[in-house]
Amino acid sequence: VSVSIFQAKSCICHMCGAHLNRLHSCLYCVFFGCFTKKHIHEHAKTKRHNLAIDLLYGGIYCFMCQDYIYDKDMEQIAKEEQRKAWKLQAFTPTVVSHYQCTMTGIGEKYSTWEPTKRELELLRHNPKRRKITTNCTIGLRGLINLGNTCFMNCIVQALTHTPLLRDFFLSDRHKCEMQSPSSCLVCEMSTLFQEFYSGHRSPHIPYRLLHLVWTHARHLAGYEQQDAHEFLIAALDVLHRHCKGDDNGKKANNPNHCNCIIDQIFTGGLQSDVTCQVCHGVSTTIDPFWDISLDLPGSSTPFWPLSPGSDGSVVNGESHVSGTTTLTDCLRRFTRPEHLGSSAKIKCSGCHSYQESTKQLTMKKLPIVACFHLKRFEHSAKLRRKITTYVSFPLELDMTPFMASSKESRMNGQYQQPTDSLNNDNKYSLFAVVNHQGTLESGHYTSFIRQHKDQWFKCDDAIITKASIKDVLDSEGYLLFYHKQFLEYE
Repeated sequence: VSVSIFQAKSCICHMCGAHLNRLHSCLYCVFFGCFTKKHIHEHAKTKRHNLAIDLLYGGIYCFMCQDYIYDKDMEQIAKEEQRKAWKLQAFTPTVVSHYQCTMTGIGEKYSTWEPTKRELELLRHNPKRRKITTNCTIGLRGLINLGNTCFMNCIVQALTHTPLLRDFFLSDRHKCEMQSPSSCLVCEMSTLFQEFYSGHRSPHIPYRLLHLVWTHARHLAGYEQQDAHEFLIAALDVLHRHCKGDDNGKKANNPNHCNCIIDQIFTGGLQSDVTCQVCHGVSTTIDPFWDISLDLPGSSTPFWPLSPGSDGSVVNGESHVSGTTTLTDCLRRFTRPEHLGSSAKIKCSGCHSYQESTKQLTMKKLPIVACFHLKRFEHSAKLRRKITTYVSFPLELDMTPFMASSKESRMNGQYQQPTDSLNNDNKYSLFAVVNHQGTLESGHYTSFIRQHKDQWFKCDDAIITKASIKDVLDSEGYLLFYHKQFLEYE
């Protein structure tokens, strides 16, 4: 690679003269070609030179596979060549530290920027500042599909547009404590946020992220299509393990007793109340959760209840059309009392014997980001299918009715509006939706993300297009991401 670059007089496309358009260098000869205009493709076809390197990101593209490929040795060579390039270019220490930061992980060798006297003088004489306007598209960036990796791309889009997570990484809050920062997924997420909000418009190639996921979540390794929900949970688990929490973690105010940024944002507490049907004694446990999985009508599990009538009424901001299932319906079913039956008797601490009981789930503590997983993929001994039932979901969601504190307002499994429904702490705004098109055997993931208030975009791997709110709310919905309203900063 270095031989090609040093022999070249200038890094421009040999066919059209452009220096942008995702310029690639042939790994067989001294040739540079545009990827966007397919000039590098033409060169590969005529010369049978089937390997090229992306000059901006260092990714290796194979024209036989028609995909980017990962090679550990090539990545190590690229790092060594970049270090040599810094010395040859005589970069200033500030620039070198920036590039070291990019290559070895944000926070590892980063030193806080301090303005020079000259810069302070310029700031005093130029008080106007650039502001992010509603028309600004910074933060929007496509992701190259590395071979059935749309399941990863749509989750990355959701995470990079999570308001509080974005604020954490863009303020360089992560300080890596791992012995090898190159294997730290949190460092890679820091780099991803820098890439997304750098202002670059060309699609990003997340091959380092894919490699780290394969390394730390081996059940996701390989080029087969994976489940986006499974990837989300695996990614949060690895990020949680790679984060350095507070040493006095048990004082953390979440059910995982961890102060890492993942638990601060995504962890909630699910309360389970088991009530003895004889003495009415209640046994309560609280378990941490990162998401809530909701059953849908059409599954083998009986669904209850349906929408309250077809009179066009509105509950939790959702308009009810006759026969339409809503997110509120699913949450009401999730938090309803369930009779466990005679085949599932539990030993009651009050009766000191096995008795029938009822079980009810409610939210003891709400997370900052509430993720709802609509269980569209059904797997059983007899059945493997996708449930395509349309579920209506709102832009704004009030979780107060499903709190443990609101349990007494629910009698005999019937919902009643609680008196404290105006509690702003429990109100959420939708900011991302992941969708799945196709069947279990052959499908594709896309996502909708909110850029600014009421401004939505559809992310389909490398392609990003503007979307309307109607497009978002009319979509089938597989994963729904909501953020606490009072913690959002536009």
